[in-house]
Amino acid sequence: MDVLDVDDLTTDELATVLDRAAAIKADHGAGATSDLLDQQTLGMIFEKPSTRTRVSFETGMTQLGGHAVFLGPDDIHLGHGEPVKDTARALGRYVDFIMARVFDHADAEELAAYAEVPVINGLTDDAHPCQTLADLLTVREQFGDFEDVSVAWVGDGNNVCQSFVIGAAMVGLDLTVATPEGYGISDDVADRAAGFGNAPETTHDPEAAVADADVVYSDVWVSMGQEDQRGQKLEDFDGFQITPDLLGDRPFMHCLPAHRGEEVTDETIESDNAIVWDQAENRLHAQKGLLAWLAEQE
Repeated sequence: MDVLDVDDLTTDELATVLDRAAAIKADHGAGATSDLLDQQTLGMIFEKPSTRTRVSFETGMTQLGGHAVFLGPDDIHLGHGEPVKDTARALGRYVDFIMARVFDHADAEELAAYAEVPVINGLTDDAHPCQTLADLLTVREQFGDFEDVSVAWVGDGNNVCQSFVIGAAMVGLDLTVATPEGYGISDDVADRAAGFGNAPETTHDPEAAVADADVVYSDVWVSMGQEDQRGQKLEDFDGFQITPDLLGDRPFMHCLPAHRGEEVTDETIESDNAIVWDQAENRLHAQKGLLAWLAEQE
């Protein structure tokens, strides 16, 4: 089974993965080890740089008794030297899982189509399901469950937002997405969320979005590969910065890294309202839960 976006899981499977992640966290903590993935190997393909994705997956495999192999853009021939499908077929003979952090979502899909082992999307330009697993685990820890919890996303309708929209719909979170005009979520993502009976509200007004929210979530305005759009985006996103006044006393989430002074003020992210470090730690636990669950499906 492959997990290229969060709705590759059913709602029941998503709940099971979150439960498994929470149990692993409770039983083992951040540093303890087990033998759940003894002698198993994760191949980690990276076209994009990473702190949290690389360290959390590599550490998670070690803590579960397995091993991770880092494969950067200069280490393998992915897309230059051999077709993606050939890399997939070869890696599938060596490792037990593949995690891919790549630009083009179609490359992740091709890896999944040709590798005979589970492929996990560690981020593409379209989706970031592993971040959503950590986000949902964090919200559940804060509130006990998802019932009657309202989240406001304020910023760009990017890959992180789009996966979170679908994940929120799957667990029944009440979500409002506030973006400037032209930066909203795709129609496909909105339709997929609606299919779970819980499409988000959308607005271009950040203050309206946060008015009834229990949590405020934001991400960078200028994602990797969009550096040439910085000037235009900073202009278009004027008024969408998360300040202490906009946040109030609500918890603040951010997938990190944060561009302090752009989408969020330094004061906000350093405040007691910021739960971004719990959220970052939960990347480790959520991915351990996912890996352990995937191993059981094989």
